[in-house]
Amino acid sequence: METIEHIISPEWLNDHLLDDDLVILEVGQKKDKVGLDIDMRCSISGSIKINLTSDFGDPNGRFPNTFPTENQFESTCNRLGISNESKVVIIDRLGIYTSPRIWFLFKAMGHENVAVLDGGLPAWINEGFEVVDLPNVLIEKVKYSARLDTQLVKGIEEITENIKSGNSVLIDARSSDRYFSLVPEPRPEIRSGNIPNSINIPFKSLLNDYKYKSVQELCLIFDEHSLGDKPLIFTCGSGVTACIIMLATELVNSNDKSIYDGSWTEWASIMKK
Repeated sequence: METIEHIISPEWLNDHLLDDDLVILEVGQKKDKVGLDIDMRCSISGSIKINLTSDFGDPNGRFPNTFPTENQFESTCNRLGISNESKVVIIDRLGIYTSPRIWFLFKAMGHENVAVLDGGLPAWINEGFEVVDLPNVLIEKVKYSARLDTQLVKGIEEITENIKSGNSVLIDARSSDRYFSLVPEPRPEIRSGNIPNSINIPFKSLLNDYKYKSVQELCLIFDEHSLGDKPLIFTCGSGVTACIIMLATELVNSNDKSIYDGSWTEWASIMKK
């Protein structure tokens, strides 16, 4: 079985559109989160529209975008026709925003053959590849088996312990304004601030518009923070943009990596100043 890279190009996807084991998932937000001003109602042929919250979140979770249970994840994959042997490619209508979160969910559930389309749908369109108004997708239900790697998902107890031990580097993907409490949090009920002993690498600093910066540029950014060989834990507002940085580090270093799923929303809700 062919193994695909973490990030693929529009050219690669165009060359593999007819692969029998390819599943294309299209994810998008209702609101523009990354500064793009593109109204795109078209899609890549064969793509399946998904919703992060309803398809790949735990509806019973206390906080936004809570990690799904194995059964919830399996149920979604079964419904979408995704098997354990599928090559899963995630395209994002905003370029790079929600797609790394979906990539992370598949990785954490034991699915290795998953990739993000660099630049998402905007990059595909800008390269001149074909789009359709209504993708014609015939979905056959299958049986998917998920195996959660609990080492990839951290809870608040582990974050609290790491503040004391410093065994891992906690990286906050929010903007510097939010990290340093210069602006209010988007969720009015959540106080401003940051988790003690965390460092700030805004996710937008890793992007050129809607695509990832080059590997060389990413190396320079991470080198500035002297990450060394410590395990990396990524956090943000609710566990979505943290995955943007996690995916970027997959391109440049071999450190152990995980996501603090509750992120600042959980920390600010539970921990007092």
